[in-house]
Amino acid sequence: MAAQISMPPAAVKTIRDLIYWQYAKLIAKSAGRIKNYGFIMDRFKKLQSGEISWSGSIREYIKEQEIVGKCIYCGSTENLTVDHLIPRTRGGPESGDNAVIACKSCNSSRGDKGIYEWFELERRNEIPRIAEGKYLKELYSLHEKKRTLDSNCRDAFLQ
Repeated sequence: MAAQISMPPAAVKTIRDLIYWQYAKLIAKSAGRIKNYGFIMDRFKKLQSGEISWSGSIREYIKEQEIVGKCIYCGSTENLTVDHLIPRTRGGPESGDNAVIACKSCNSSRGDKGIYEWFELERRNEIPRIAEGKYLKELYSLHEKKRTLDSNCRDAFLQ
């Protein structure tokens, strides 16, 4: 059976909206409500209005400490490296907010692909929460610097 592509709703018009939509889905996933469209839309609107915001870097750091010494993607404890969530070749910064620990195998397999590109549609629900949250924040920051957050997203995709 072929996988169905889930397009964002019509309310998602800009790159900023698309990043907020993905983050709202991440919030829903963390709350055990991934299939609850109303909950996701509510979080999306609250992110848009500024009523809620992303979790902070400190919270992400604390979550990462729960998996110290393991690859964030596969759990391996061998040949660990630093993986840049937004690859340096794609403008990603050299910072802790743009980095996670990954084994050489996962890091090499991913190469310079973005998280969504690497996990592909079939595995999109397997993206580790910490990696996806940090990735979305860095993606937002990158688009903010490029002044493209308010660009139309219908032709764009998260890389």
